Amino acid sequence: MNLITPDLGLFFWQTVIFLILLLVLTRFAWKPILSALKSRQESIELSLKEAAKARRELEKLRQDNEKLLIKAKAERDQLIKDALNTASEIKEKARFDAIKDANKILSDAQQSIEKQKEAALLEIKSMVGDLSLSIAEKLIRTKMTDDIAQRQLMESYLKEIKLN
Repeated sequence: MNLITPDLGLFFWQTVIFLILLLVLTRFAWKPILSALKSRQESIELSLKEAAKARRELEKLRQDNEKLLIKAKAERDQLIKDALNTASEIKEKARFDAIKDANKILSDAQQSIEKQKEAALLEIKSMVGDLSLSIAEKLIRTKMTDDIAQRQLMESYLKEIKLN
């Protein structure tokens, strides 16, 4: 039963030792422990503030990226629109040039046909002139006095000549 009820002397010395230990701990241990805890608390608070600041900056960067993405999409759309307009203009110019070239070719062909037609008419006129001279020459050589005979001779010569 001694263990359960301590002696008054033992109790006194344990109290003295506890107070000395408390005094030593207060003097040498509590201040460094409390300052370490305080600095740890301050560093945690600083880290939390920096984390919040980093979150805000990250959110700002995300918003800036979204703005840049929207701007890039708008620029892309504008470039596509400009490219389509340029392609349309090139296509229209090519069509206009093709029509212009076709009209020039057609005009040149018509002029060529007209020149060939005039050349053919000149050749026909020349042939008619040569035939007329030939007929006149033959008529003069035969020296016919009768108009009916001359006319029959001329008709027979015309039948002999085959025109193409």
